[in-house]
Amino acid sequence: MPALRTLLAIPLAAALFWTFPGSSTTLAAPATDATLPLLVTQGKAPAAALLAREGTKTRFVRTGPTIRRADHFRAGSITKSFIATVVLQLAAEHRLRLSDTVDDHLPGRLRDHAISLHSLLTHTSGLPDFTARTRGTTPVSPTTAVRLAESDPPKARGHWSYSNTNYVLLGMVIGQVTGHSYATEARRRIIEPLHLTGTSFPGTRTKLPRPHGRAYDASGGDVTTLNPRVAGAAGELISTLTDLNRFYTALLKGRLLPPTQLRTMLNTRSAQGHYGMGLYPTKLPCGTTVWGHNGRIEGSYVRTATTRTASTVITFRTNTDTLTKAPQLERRLLTAEFCPRLTPTPPPSPSDA
Repeated sequence: MPALRTLLAIPLAAALFWTFPGSSTTLAAPATDATLPLLVTQGKAPAAALLAREGTKTRFVRTGPTIRRADHFRAGSITKSFIATVVLQLAAEHRLRLSDTVDDHLPGRLRDHAISLHSLLTHTSGLPDFTARTRGTTPVSPTTAVRLAESDPPKARGHWSYSNTNYVLLGMVIGQVTGHSYATEARRRIIEPLHLTGTSFPGTRTKLPRPHGRAYDASGGDVTTLNPRVAGAAGELISTLTDLNRFYTALLKGRLLPPTQLRTMLNTRSAQGHYGMGLYPTKLPCGTTVWGHNGRIEGSYVRTATTRTASTVITFRTNTDTLTKAPQLERRLLTAEFCPRLTPTPPPSPSDA
């Protein structure tokens, strides 16, 4: 096992890096850069990194020596944003309707024949989450994932209840409608047009592309090698900080979906304000609402957030999936980035006085 205590003991002041301020494409460092280390000191992550983009300017900051800007990592449920985009593209092409039932495309797959694609996209289908059975660590086929989900009592349909099973089924629907795997369709429709050179659907490949760092579970064990079938269409994506910022920028700017489908994606009424379709909103203390998704898979936690106009977008990540104070720390970091006036300015150093 790697010397995790050694990583955590490295002084943060020596481990914090950002792009050089002399570059014309570099943003000035905001309070976010002072907040990111809390993911290590309070969240107990070995290392963390963030890439922000505003217009043509970018800023990269990391804490801990084991994460680099170009690293590939597992993006977990951020996969859902890609899957939802493909489904909405197919709807725009009239190859399916969101009101279609799963049974229309996958006859006999579910015992409940009335579950719609719309309810899968918004997590209002009532289908239980298959990872409650697998704990996200056991590789399973899509068919097995659905069978495991149906072995548990269903939730109330029409009420928001996050379930990875929904997006496993959407991956199967994409395959049935197009004749190609969801990975092939996402690559053709999103990854290649946007030149996301660090993004891939690994299928059953257990290794990360190079370059990459290490990934650790909650006890410090190395879980860099992992079978992506633990998540499938609900969370198998591999990506980079740069690629995720580029994807969400293109999505919110309307480069991937027509206006009607983008409005549908951002409509949260069906999910009682919790979720759109592959995206969810977060309202911050300053009144700003950011859109994006998080991704948690063994050994990795990722979060992308952007303004509605995609004028500013950030992605941050840690190389472990368990952060004891993740919700509070994540909100604090987003507030520091998108609500700078609410973030106290640190006192000047003696040299600045």
